[in-house]
Amino acid sequence: MRAIRRFTVRTVLPSQLAPLGELVQNLRWSWHPETLDLFAEVDPEVWERVEHDPVALLGAVEADRLRALAQDRRFLRRLADAADDLREYMTAPRWYQSLEGAPKAIAYFSPEYGISAALPQYSGGLGILAGDHLKAASDLGVPILGVGLLYRHGYFTQSLSAEGWQLEHYPSLDPGGLPLTLLKEGDGTPARIRIGLPEGRILHAQIWVAQVGRVPLLLLDSDVAENDSVARDVTDRLYGGGGDHRLMQELLLGIGGVRAIRAYCRITGHPEPEVFHTNEGHAGFLGLERIRELTEARLSFEEALEAVRAGTVFTTHTPVPAGIDRFPMEMIARQFGGSNAWPTVPVDRILRLGAEPDGPDADPGVFNMAVMGMRLAQRVNGVSELHGRVSREMFQGLWPGFDVDEVPIGSITNGVHAPTWVGREMMELAGRQLPSPADATQGWEGAHKLSDADIWAIRGKLRARLVEEARRRLRKSWRQRGASEAELGWVDEALDPNVLTIGFARRVPSYKRLTLMLNQPDRLRRLLLDPDKPVQIVIAGKAHPADEGGKKLIQQIVRFADSEDVRHRIVFLPDYDMALGQLMVTGSDVWMNNPLRPLEACGTSGMKAALNGGLNLSIRDGWWDEWYDGNNGWAIPSADGVDDPARRDELEATALYDLIEREVADRFYDRAADGLPRRWLEMVKHTLSSLGPKVLAGRMLRDYVTDLYTPAADSARALAADGYANARLFAAWKLRVAKAWPGVRVEHVEATGVGDTPELGARLELRATIALGELPPEDVQVQAAYGRVGVHDELISPDYVTLKVDSVGDDGRAYYTGVVPLDRTGAFGYSVRVVPFHPLMASVAELGLIAVPEEPVGMTNGTLR
Repeated sequence: MRAIRRFTVRTVLPSQLAPLGELVQNLRWSWHPETLDLFAEVDPEVWERVEHDPVALLGAVEADRLRALAQDRRFLRRLADAADDLREYMTAPRWYQSLEGAPKAIAYFSPEYGISAALPQYSGGLGILAGDHLKAASDLGVPILGVGLLYRHGYFTQSLSAEGWQLEHYPSLDPGGLPLTLLKEGDGTPARIRIGLPEGRILHAQIWVAQVGRVPLLLLDSDVAENDSVARDVTDRLYGGGGDHRLMQELLLGIGGVRAIRAYCRITGHPEPEVFHTNEGHAGFLGLERIRELTEARLSFEEALEAVRAGTVFTTHTPVPAGIDRFPMEMIARQFGGSNAWPTVPVDRILRLGAEPDGPDADPGVFNMAVMGMRLAQRVNGVSELHGRVSREMFQGLWPGFDVDEVPIGSITNGVHAPTWVGREMMELAGRQLPSPADATQGWEGAHKLSDADIWAIRGKLRARLVEEARRRLRKSWRQRGASEAELGWVDEALDPNVLTIGFARRVPSYKRLTLMLNQPDRLRRLLLDPDKPVQIVIAGKAHPADEGGKKLIQQIVRFADSEDVRHRIVFLPDYDMALGQLMVTGSDVWMNNPLRPLEACGTSGMKAALNGGLNLSIRDGWWDEWYDGNNGWAIPSADGVDDPARRDELEATALYDLIEREVADRFYDRAADGLPRRWLEMVKHTLSSLGPKVLAGRMLRDYVTDLYTPAADSARALAADGYANARLFAAWKLRVAKAWPGVRVEHVEATGVGDTPELGARLELRATIALGELPPEDVQVQAAYGRVGVHDELISPDYVTLKVDSVGDDGRAYYTGVVPLDRTGAFGYSVRVVPFHPLMASVAELGLIAVPEEPVGMTNGTLR
């Protein structure tokens, strides 16, 4: 007979052990080894049984043991020290507190968070990144408020069938058994938020708070009695259900998230956020909620839109249109129209925000969440330099008339939280010569002073730990698949702690190419079984439950790994989670990544491996494209120009095998007389010194604070000043400029000063006649674009110089002059353009308006007729 409900009964701690509860409730323990050591001492046997989950530990430890600890003066001293250390960490000024003018608080929205395996609210890279973002913010003192959803079943756990097919399981999570606290009003009742739904329905949610160091993470939970069964299931599982279910999740995350923040700040006194950071389109509705708040405070829709945009940052994480959430227009119209409409926010304006811009792939019947997110944010970024370029091409239609390079989408390359992902032994070794890897960006050259013998000994220890855990998981998986213990004697010899170990772990969409390594099975076998330079591969990954293609890829790799001749050299470990990920990035000598370029937005697992002394073997995609330097790993050549997918896979797989056989394995097994691979270790040290300061989440957070959060806060304050006076003026200015823009033209351009044979160093004097129509000169900027030209007369990465107004005629024409330097030899060209100008704009492309000369037929002598 099954229970109809489950819940966790927590132990009552003796008063002497009360600080233990304080330590458990703050997730700082997930990256603080000393606190974990303290938990282990509570009851080492139980600690191992609950798989290092502190909440489960306190639920399982015997009362007698707690009473004994309450009388153990040595333990109580350690407990007091740990509690004091946490309090100091929570209150002492850190890097952020030294800044002037930085925002008082930043709201950070994500649909998933990877904080710890004990809080399974993540599925892959987006969640892991969000978790690292919060942890780094805590370490640096950045006042972030995280917002997400609490999924009662989290993401699925994975096992394999006898045939190697992925099976999904959704264990029920009890919030009482997680490191969470329910947000309550002053009278002790749970705080609630409400969202109106069509047909008079209401979606209710309560708010759980996870304390991630200094950062509160608010998780909304719809499993409350006030909801009907459909509404209760909104937060049942991560990325589950159909379109209606997904829409309600995103309404709850965006609209409900803003309302949860308002409740949290009201109840706790936390400063209200000045900046709102939207991760991907999932949380895009937060902008609509903030517009509603302001329009109900008597701003017009357009005025509220400008005030909201100024303080919003949007980060896109996908390089493919298929990865973006889209809903039928009629579904959005039903949600925000009719009897459920917001009186001050017209549904037609909402629909226009999500309408895809004109283009060959645009669908007028869909509401695009990423497009809405970008229209609601004044600052947009991708997550690596290459991804920024890809995103500018993807979304160029939102800024028509501007070259791809001027599309206002920047990039901040992701980073990883070293204390979470770096093995303890490696952290302690690095601590002798390197700065604190939590946030330091200087001093990494000290890696070259680390002892070769020490690095190699630690690498061996971490590799052996991975092998031991892989064998345990392998045995468990084979038992689940139906094998008897008598058949599994070989597992004790699976993998070898002295063999070159390659790690490959990630989600399993087709573009990540889990099975590229199987492209030539016989060649892979020879690599694995080489008698002198053997290779072993540890693989993990989950396919989305609805992705049958991804499940087939897993089955292919499992069937190969099941083969008796190679099963001791290649293993697939089910149920990839943070705990397994930590083991793999610490224990792998080489981290392999072979996506279809440029479909990997960033990828961060290779960064984690690098900080552990691993070397990367990767296609030049995401972060590796910008930070590979020829000595910190290996770049797999990418057959970008090959259209046939099978041929491309074959070429890139061959290059992968060649690199492993001729370079990677050679270098790993090339040992000096003392048994150390000197050239390999030199690459490890170079990797640490060159990548260490770049791949840290602390570096990433500093970039967000200086490049995005602080400018966004400045803009938001400027528009909010004097009762939003500037928001009103800016909105009116935009409407006026947009209405008048059809009258703006470049009528005539003439050039003088270089004669018949232009020479390097000469100065080209320009005079442009501009029809401004109804606009005064201060509303525009006239620029000369100049530089190298291509075969079709296109300007390639041009430079710009602003022309000065010389005079303005009564007929609305203005005359502008300026000088263009001839600063390069070869084919050279120039043009003139007019763009709107206002000091509150974040980019010349912000309005998507531009006036350029009519296309000349071929290059002319410089005079536009």
